[in-house]
Amino acid sequence: MRVTVFGAGAIGGYVAAKLAIAGSVDLSIVARGAHLEAIKADGLRLIEGGKETVARVKAAARAEELGVQDYVVLALKAHSLAPALEQIVPLLGEGTAVVTMQNGVPWWYFYKTGGALEGTRLDAVDPGGTIWQRIGPERVIGSVVYPAAEVDAPGLIRHIEGKRFSLGEPSGEKSERVTRLAEEMIAAGLQAPVRHDIRSEIWVKLWGNLSFNPISALTGSTLAAIVADEGTRAVARAMMLEAQAIGESLGVRFPITIDRRIKGAGDVGEHKTSMLQDLERGRPMRSTRWLRRCRSSVASPVSRRRPSTPCWRSCGGWQSSADVSGSVESPRPRCGGSSPRPGSTSNTLTSASVATPTRSHSTGLPTRSLSKGSGCLPGARTRISSISRSNCRQGADEPRRRAPGRVILGELDDAV
Repeated sequence: MRVTVFGAGAIGGYVAAKLAIAGSVDLSIVARGAHLEAIKADGLRLIEGGKETVARVKAAARAEELGVQDYVVLALKAHSLAPALEQIVPLLGEGTAVVTMQNGVPWWYFYKTGGALEGTRLDAVDPGGTIWQRIGPERVIGSVVYPAAEVDAPGLIRHIEGKRFSLGEPSGEKSERVTRLAEEMIAAGLQAPVRHDIRSEIWVKLWGNLSFNPISALTGSTLAAIVADEGTRAVARAMMLEAQAIGESLGVRFPITIDRRIKGAGDVGEHKTSMLQDLERGRPMRSTRWLRRCRSSVASPVSRRRPSTPCWRSCGGWQSSADVSGSVESPRPRCGGSSPRPGSTSNTLTSASVATPTRSHSTGLPTRSLSKGSGCLPGARTRISSISRSNCRQGADEPRRRAPGRVILGELDDAV
């Protein structure tokens, strides 16, 4: 079995290392830059359970060097998929299966769903239907990624928690190709359950992505810190309620409660979301564009009128203020003026770092001020609402101008 992992970052690198160490597949990866050079020189190194293992893998910067594959695992970020199509296509043969490991609503979502929306293409995540045409939804095996991992250094992946990669055909059938892939992943020490309804599981993962990712980037906080704090937890819950309403209008059945989903995120511990990792390393972020596309892609098939999503708007506007202040272009300084070290976990929101609740002069809403060491926007303190969904209200649609970096959730420019 020939398998290429396209995008060997934290998750792609973890999958590639596990499969390569097991040794039962012909494994190759597509990577770039210092990461690629380190893998070529020293192998793909994996730290798991406190032990470091080196996997010798075939690594290339250009996919055409690797030839046609049986399986192509797309582990790059969703916004990077369309620009990478010219590189991906040479890997595809007549029977090649493509495993999509992107977060969010996928471009193939309405393939083989049946009903009135069958075949609907989501322009918000696949502008012009380019991905649909070049890859083809018939190749797709959907995947929901649960492990947490980080790139500690070029060529070095550190596994933090979790081994489950749920798999599923868009049609819901248990095909030979998805069964074979699951067997290889299980043999490599991963968990790979085959689901008959992969879309519902996509939504459970999306719950966390659409809330914890932007909140973590805005506050510099880990998952455990976000869940532990009353204010950030309340905002995350409100965003999830908005997403649940959209999902259920599409017929999605959520198998767990919001509170259980939040608890699961907190149980991961002091892990930084991929969006926060990108921010600290100065990489391009999905930012408000990601939130806008996420909302548009799930809302447009439901009705011509966008649903009420005041919390999504608020987080998008807040992150837009971060963009204005320059925090997306380079690692943010803390409120104290020092820059966080990439990969560190000290720049987090904790009970000790949260100041006494204050009250907004313009609205009277209780807020929390993130104090020194909590991961603030440059130039000013960042405030976050501390109590309930009522802070994320329709009033967010009304523009209220503030100095860059000084914003209150619920009083933001309509940036989404």
